[in-house]
Amino acid sequence: MQQELKKPPFVCIGEADAECLFPTGLEYNPPARGMWNIVQMGMLIPGAHQVYCCAQGCLRGVVMTAAEMNAIDRLSWISLTEEDMFNGTLEQSITDGVSEIVEQLDPHPPVVLLFLSCMHLFAGCDFDAVISDLSAAFPDIVFVDCYMTPTMRESVPPVVQTCRQMYTPLMPLPKNPKAVGLVGHDRPTDENSELMRMLRGAGFAVRDLTLCRTYEEYLQLADASLNLTYIPTAQSAGEMLRERFDTPLLYLPNCFDADGILDNYRRLSEALGIPCPDFSAEMQAAAQALDDLKQEIGEMAVAVDYTAVTRPFSLAELFLQHGINVKYIVADTVGEDADAFLRLKQSHPALRIYAPANVNMLHQHAHPAEPVLAVGQKAAYYFATDHFVDLILNGGYYGFTGIRYIAALTAEAYRTPKDRRTVLRHKGYGCASCLL
Repeated sequence: MQQELKKPPFVCIGEADAECLFPTGLEYNPPARGMWNIVQMGMLIPGAHQVYCCAQGCLRGVVMTAAEMNAIDRLSWISLTEEDMFNGTLEQSITDGVSEIVEQLDPHPPVVLLFLSCMHLFAGCDFDAVISDLSAAFPDIVFVDCYMTPTMRESVPPVVQTCRQMYTPLMPLPKNPKAVGLVGHDRPTDENSELMRMLRGAGFAVRDLTLCRTYEEYLQLADASLNLTYIPTAQSAGEMLRERFDTPLLYLPNCFDADGILDNYRRLSEALGIPCPDFSAEMQAAAQALDDLKQEIGEMAVAVDYTAVTRPFSLAELFLQHGINVKYIVADTVGEDADAFLRLKQSHPALRIYAPANVNMLHQHAHPAEPVLAVGQKAAYYFATDHFVDLILNGGYYGFTGIRYIAALTAEAYRTPKDRRTVLRHKGYGCASCLL
């Protein structure tokens, strides 16, 4: 263990293994709190009420998240005790606790998202029986089985599982040939993006959970004739909807290379049966925005963070192609970004990849080697910079227009520092925290 702790928390990309950037070991979770979590995901369903049944230590985090969203009235909890684990009443305790909570809710919510914990899975809790009993007792409510199980993140991560479960209350509807669903996103897609302009311009209605304001609007998500997503963690939800409703799924990853972006638009045009527009002007505007960024920031070191964009290696490669001095990437896996990773391995072998959760990152922020312009909250924390782009999971930006906006946000971060201590303690990007 002592030898493990002495290892540097980074690897040069030229020496990195795409299959395993860093060995699994003792971890450190930095206090950059703007990521989107399962509590915030559940809040997207209009009128839904969440019930968390877990140990008190776990409850602290979920309750604080709801409080910081000013949505504590939409969350309840049941504390799991050691006695519950061996007295034979595990399932009945959940059923009784949820029943007591629901009876106090007036009116009843249309949906209750019931989250069990790792301990319930270890104990072999019959979750199906719990859901069945609650559904029989309260037929006006849809009960959804959900899981707060961080111990499963290497197999079925809670974010992926929750994304799937958020669409299970939907019921089949006649297909609307002019409706397209955007699945699994945590905020609306930028209306100025080429993607949205293609859909709107061709007269398609957009079904998106982030745009729903009523439960009736939520139920209408089921009438889409085509679903698409650009977030990797949402693919499982789209596949579930394809299985249930026979709705085709189109995955259009949020690329940063021109060929990938154009291929996405070609595939979308074919799926919709519409001509593919010419995006030459948008491509040129994105390139100009990057050149302008380089002109403004000069040789300042740049760090790109995997929490800011789903393809950090691709964004780093794009920046480097325009002369922007990317020296650091904060990421623990390569994932679908393998092509850019391999190209960078050849073109920029000295580029450093930092392990975001490795315990050796504990004091990384204490002595930053140089001034850094960061894209993402974890990069801002680890490189102790107030010059950072506060962006989570692409921020709803997409395509060439998205590149232009990200370049503009990076230039703004260079010009105008933020108070990172205030920003990073804010739980959930865009939430109206009551603690700040």
